[in-house]
Formats: sequence, C-alpha cells, structure tokens
Amino acid sequence: MTGGGADAPSGHLPVLYTQVIDGLRVREGGRYLDGTFGRGGHARGVLERLGPGGRLLLMDKDPDAIAVAAQTFGTDPRVSIRRGSFADLAHWDAVAEAGLDGVLFDLGVSSPQLDVAGRGFSFGKDGPLDMRMDPDSGESAAQWLARASEAEIADVLWTWGEERLSRRIARAIVARRAEAPFERTADLAAVIAGVVPRGKPGRKETHPATRSFQAIRIHVNRELSDLETGLDAALAALRPGGRLAVISFHSLEDRIVKRFIAGHAKAPAGNRRLPEITGFRPLLRSVGDARKADDAELQANPRARSAVLRVAEKLDLEAAA
Repeated sequence: MTGGGADAPSGHLPVLYTQVIDGLRVREGGRYLDGTFGRGGHARGVLERLGPGGRLLLMDKDPDAIAVAAQTFGTDPRVSIRRGSFADLAHWDAVAEAGLDGVLFDLGVSSPQLDVAGRGFSFGKDGPLDMRMDPDSGESAAQWLARASEAEIADVLWTWGEERLSRRIARAIVARRAEAPFERTADLAAVIAGVVPRGKPGRKETHPATRSFQAIRIHVNRELSDLETGLDAALAALRPGGRLAVISFHSLEDRIVKRFIAGHAKAPAGNRRLPEITGFRPLLRSVGDARKADDAELQANPRARSAVLRVAEKLDLEAAA
C-alpha cells in the first residue's frame, strides 16, 4: 500500500510514518529513494530532514501518483522523479551514479487506488475490472480473465491469494465468462461470493472476494517478482551503512522481505553479533524486529492494521572483515 500524506489531496495517512522516518535515519546530505511515492507522505518526511546538499529520488508506476509528485515536489532542486517500477531502479542513472543512503518500499495497493472505483481494485466499489497500477502497461484483470485457463486461474488464486476454494472459484469464473466476459468489479465479486459459503450469522468476516481480488491484482502487476528484483537492486545500490525500509501488508510480501534480510545476515555459530561474510555479496543486518502500528495509529487509520515494517542496514564489508 503505497504511502500518502495526511495533507495530500486524498487525505490518506502515511502508514507507520514515524517508524519509517526513524528507521531510514535520514542525514542532511544523504541520498534517498522512495520507490512507491503514492501520495508522498513518507517522501515529505524525508525531504523535511534533508539539507541543500541532500537528494530525494521518487518512483511510482501509477501516473496519478507521478502527477502528484510533480505538482508537489517538481520545483525542488533536491528532487528527481521517474515513472516506473522500483524493480527498474538499477537502470536509473540518478541511482547508479552515486548510490543511496536509504530506500523505502511501501508495498501493495494504495488507499487512493482503492478509493477510486475507476481503477478497478475494489470489490466494494463497482468499476471497470482493471487493477493495473500502471494502466498503460500490461493486461488488465478483465483481459487476463478472458484468456486464462481454468487451471491457471485456480493456480493464481491459490498461490497469490492463499484461497482454499481456488478451484471452485476458477470453475465458476470460466463457466460465467462463457456467457459474457467479465468487465466490472461488482460482477466478478458477485460470482465469487456465489460459490463461497457464508460464515455463521453475526460473525464479522472478510468479503468472500478479498483473497481472489488480492491474487488477481498481484498477478496482473507482477508484484512479488518485482519485489524480489527490487530488493536485489536496492541492496546493490545502497552505500555501506545505508538503510532499507519495507512496509508489507500480507504474509506473502513479508515472507519475501524477511527471507531476503535473513539470507544476507547469517551469523556464524558461536558469534551472533558478527555476520558471516561469504563470497562478494554485501550483507544486511536487521535493525530491530518487525514493527506494527500502535493503537493510536490504528484508531486514526484502520488500514494500517495489517502493515508490517522491516528495516535493515547494509554492512561495511571492509570494516566487518
């Protein structure tokens, strides 16, 4: 869920704002990348801590987010803006030329995207069945559902949505599209709801289409493969002592981030404080445990409930050796 400032046009609150800014440990003259600008809540906090010699690089797939970035920060000489996925950060000359002191990824779909029916992300708001973070690239959800096999649909729902009824839902989707193609979010949500058993009366439960919509969105946007590529690129771009901060909103994302950090911070037996240096790969060491929103933030922003922040620091291999 990409970040957005409380004073942004959407009124969206940046998730885990204080923890992110503290975790990045922003220095006045440092170079920082916000790979998921959203509506700029976290970016604004970084920029407030930069001096005249600092640099803030902003990326986002979403053209609406980039428009907000240009309008808000476009005249600041410390800011550079690029439309695209953070998976491609290594190909940005502004990154490659000098490295980075901090990288932020705020994953998943943003509140502004969910709140606008025309983007097609929400089963609670009827709109065109799109779900693309970059509406100018790749297949929409409707296009994919029109051509995918029943087995492929079931596999996506199971793998990316952890949906137990993936085969039943896929069967219903294929049967329904034989009559008419899916074009609207409400139409797809209704078909899914029609084959998912309802819970016990009076028990609050998530909408039956929640997992399926998540899975289709992740697949259409290649979110997890982009995350894996982006993490590797961030590690390569970070200077020694630079910080990586990642906010995830479901277990699939967090599992990738957790394993990535752990895989680059393996302590040898008998010495948990000294990382094991193997080959030429730079290492990360964890800075604290995963962090979550406190009660005050949850009251102000219920969407922060599932947010998990992990922060890591790139080691100076010469110093560690």
